[in-house]
Amino acid sequence: MTNQNALKPMAPHAHSHAPAAPETACCGNPACGSPAVAVAAADIPKGALLFRIPTMDCAVEESEIRRALEPVAGVRALRFRLGERTMAITADDGALPGALDAIRRAGFKPEPLNDAASSPAEGAQPAAAPGGMSSGLARLVAALALAIAAEAVSFLAPEGAGSTAAEMGLALAAIALAGLDTYKKGFAALLRGRLNINALMAVAVTGAFLIGQWPEAAMVMALYAIAELIEARAVDRARNAIQGLLALAPELAEVRQPDGSWKTAKAETVALDAVVRIRPGERVPLDGVVTEGASAIDQAPVTGESIPVDKSAGDPVFAGTINQTAALEFRVTAVAANTTLARIIHAVEEAQGTRAPTQRFVDRFAAVYTPAVFVLAVAVALLTPWLMGWSWTEAIYKALVLLVIACPCALVISTPVTVVSALASAARRGILIKGGTYLEEARKLKAVALDKTGTITEGKPKLVASRLLDPAADEAAIFAIAASIAGRSDHPVSKAIAEGLEREHQPVGDFTALPGRGVQAVHGGRSYVLGNHRLIEEQGLCSPALEAELKQHEEAGRTVTLLASGHAVLALFAVADTIKPSSKAAMAELRALGVTPVMLTGDNAATARAIGMHAGIDDVRGNLLPEEKLDAIKALQQRHGMAGMAGDGINDAPALAQADIGFAMGGAGTDTAMEAADVVIMNDDLRRLPETIRLSRRAHAVLWQNITLALGIKAVFFVLAVFGSATMWMAVFADMGASLLVVANGLRLMRAPKGG
Repeated sequence: MTNQNALKPMAPHAHSHAPAAPETACCGNPACGSPAVAVAAADIPKGALLFRIPTMDCAVEESEIRRALEPVAGVRALRFRLGERTMAITADDGALPGALDAIRRAGFKPEPLNDAASSPAEGAQPAAAPGGMSSGLARLVAALALAIAAEAVSFLAPEGAGSTAAEMGLALAAIALAGLDTYKKGFAALLRGRLNINALMAVAVTGAFLIGQWPEAAMVMALYAIAELIEARAVDRARNAIQGLLALAPELAEVRQPDGSWKTAKAETVALDAVVRIRPGERVPLDGVVTEGASAIDQAPVTGESIPVDKSAGDPVFAGTINQTAALEFRVTAVAANTTLARIIHAVEEAQGTRAPTQRFVDRFAAVYTPAVFVLAVAVALLTPWLMGWSWTEAIYKALVLLVIACPCALVISTPVTVVSALASAARRGILIKGGTYLEEARKLKAVALDKTGTITEGKPKLVASRLLDPAADEAAIFAIAASIAGRSDHPVSKAIAEGLEREHQPVGDFTALPGRGVQAVHGGRSYVLGNHRLIEEQGLCSPALEAELKQHEEAGRTVTLLASGHAVLALFAVADTIKPSSKAAMAELRALGVTPVMLTGDNAATARAIGMHAGIDDVRGNLLPEEKLDAIKALQQRHGMAGMAGDGINDAPALAQADIGFAMGGAGTDTAMEAADVVIMNDDLRRLPETIRLSRRAHAVLWQNITLALGIKAVFFVLAVFGSATMWMAVFADMGASLLVVANGLRLMRAPKGG
């Protein structure tokens, strides 16, 4: 598989007309976790009207609404967000009333969410506040009490007209309390030829009532409604898990005013370049750059780092992180809707809107399973009295039990709950996975290519060795001269020397750059050069001993700079791009997982080998151009199978595009990294890469555990229904019990792994 999305921007997409989910795949209740393409409210185009549709639970309902609106002239665009059950309509003037009528005829009730949508001309009603769980649960508990009373009358009261009337009355009251919504949606689905759980339950309960099983019909409806409510809450926990990140960013910010005073304002109203103050213990409300103060910031909510990071003037801070030790002031660099945290949330929401391969398989299976069992139930009702000598009542009852078993709810919700839980868990660990496909496919990686600079190494040269070469000279004085001259240069190597020596800079004169060789300056009336091997050779100051020492440093992948006066070399300074503390451990973890790490770099072969040896990478390839990295990825795919690529998302773009999964390092605050790859490691910690593979393997295992659990329970009750003594309420318990089990199993992925 070639990854064609590695360079795809993370920006909001227009809705694509992807194939709709199979009509019978949806369970038809709020517990269904099948998401569609998520569209944030900010993405809704100007002029679109926003509606909430409370009963739009799955991608199936979305496709029904689309079909209902196809014949309506003037509807130009539709956008859906199933997680919030909202729909945006862009339509010509006068077309909206007809569109809303078509939606209502399809069995949905659109509720306006903006002023334009609620104009009287459009016939829309004000949005109703959603009912609380407590009131709904009280109603269902009352229904269950009535159903139990009907069962008690059936068992305890002597047969007669009075007891029969009491049974029927109690059962009808229980069904009315628990099942009106189910009946409405069920019959609407049947009229449109759909076989969702509501349709199956409506037929099953009605059939049970008609053959005289009044208490059982009431018990089935009450148990189903209660289980559905509990299940909906459990699944919402997974589907909305990432929304918990929204609470990390405070709503208010303390902003400096033009007169120097401070005023509290809503974070969403704070403009770019405004100065915000945060006190110890407060959360950072917006992204910015520190302008005053020094403190430690807990960045775990955004990057997953377990250790607070020291921040001072010039350092970035991210919304949702926690200031710990001292007050800070920072300049805002991103408005509330575009902070790193907001982009993480948006990316995971979009990832929730993609269907993983296992989910697509389950949907296709459910599309066949439900009508097949429905047909079998009809066959049992019509044929078994002739073939097996059952009574008509017994045959119909067993057929009704099969209808309850035919519900694919547990099977359908098993995959999205698992995928969304894993995506949310990864985001909280600083791993941004941009879709269920990449989550599932990561487990198949057999090789991972890694760029050197900024991926395996820090990407910033540091002074790693310094030595005085003139034994008669004063080391402190010589090093102070070197630091002073290096401090005047903008070259990264010179900067590393100046920072590494940590000496107070002294004034130097006649500073001159010597392109490709180094710099020259005067200090204390004496001329000095600070440059590379070539410059010292030109000065005629090299010796065999110095050449040997230089060779040792160069073989170790270090860049050597020498300080010399007119007659002697005074000091040697070796600079290198050091590997990250996590790199060696990450390579060991990859090998333990059976994944081969490979280094691909444009740096010279000697430096690459030295870094590779230190990091524990055997396969090291240096002096590679971008197109040669691309060829290397193709070769890895041919040799090992699926191959990933980890890089910075810019220079490695061709290789990231060719790789089956592209990993971008250091996504916090980096737009290009956030957009370039399929997986973004937010905190530059390479150990997150093997962690992603482990999470993928765990998610795959849980997916198939859930599928096996759902189908296994149904298979057992299928046999009991036909050949044993399974009752309808037992079937409801089994079906909803299976749903709750697969939800609970999927939610396990939201817990951080041991040791993480």
